[in-house]
Amino acid sequence: MTASHTLSTEDLTLGYGDRAVIEGLDLTLAAGNITVIVGANACGKSTLLRSMSRLLVPRAGRVVLDGKEVHRTPAKELARTLGLLPQSPVTPEGITVLDLVGRGRHPHQRAFSRWTAQDDAAVAAALEATQTTELAERSVDELSGGQRQRVWIAMALAQQTDLLLLDEPTTFLDISHQIEVLDLLTDLNRTRGTTIVMVLHDLNLAARYADRLVALASGRLHAAGTPEEVMTEDTVRTVYGMDSRVIEDPVSGKPLVLPIGRHHATVADSAAQTVPSSVTRPAGSR
Repeated sequence: MTASHTLSTEDLTLGYGDRAVIEGLDLTLAAGNITVIVGANACGKSTLLRSMSRLLVPRAGRVVLDGKEVHRTPAKELARTLGLLPQSPVTPEGITVLDLVGRGRHPHQRAFSRWTAQDDAAVAAALEATQTTELAERSVDELSGGQRQRVWIAMALAQQTDLLLLDEPTTFLDISHQIEVLDLLTDLNRTRGTTIVMVLHDLNLAARYADRLVALASGRLHAAGTPEEVMTEDTVRTVYGMDSRVIEDPVSGKPLVLPIGRHHATVADSAAQTVPSSVTRPAGSR
């Protein structure tokens, strides 16, 4: 099963006050794929997700979902197709896991309608998928960071949207919880065909889990394509202002970025001269 919805931006310009953050962005997100947006701090990643989910009105251009302008679509109607998990969401004080996950069903409920068996099934499935069923009666305030992230993702799953936007879903998690969350999203994509679009800071996890990468630089699209096409030494230098070596990840076969700091530049240059060419990935190569 693959979601067929198309989400795109057309000459999109976004900003806050007098400051433009995104300028003239044309981007189409592939349906049924995992797309990861990368870029330096303040390059517009989170701003882009906010506009795609109707939270930020464009200064110019538009966001289009299935040929219909997102910002002209009623919020509840949009929420039945597209879900957003923002960075560091605010948890209502004292709310239980079950109640929080149940809020994901709001877009499917009409005024004065009662909770249905379908709602129960959707919440139960979301709890099971995120392995949070045993936490259902606990207060969200009592949970660890990794557990909270899984619960917020469960709420997004209970919403049962074909597109899911996530802003840094692995922030503040240790490496085991990061992998756990990304594996969960991959399962969701593979079993349900859900289109996943997320912002990640870790370039190596981004390259490992993404079908498509989008690299932003100074509010503009620098590169878009497969991890092999996008994650090059030239891209890392342009987007992050950092030298690196990009080699093949021995676990996934995807690009693996090795940053070069000032104290290791000489060692890196020496290593580049001795490592076989079949191991290294030259700058700009695919």
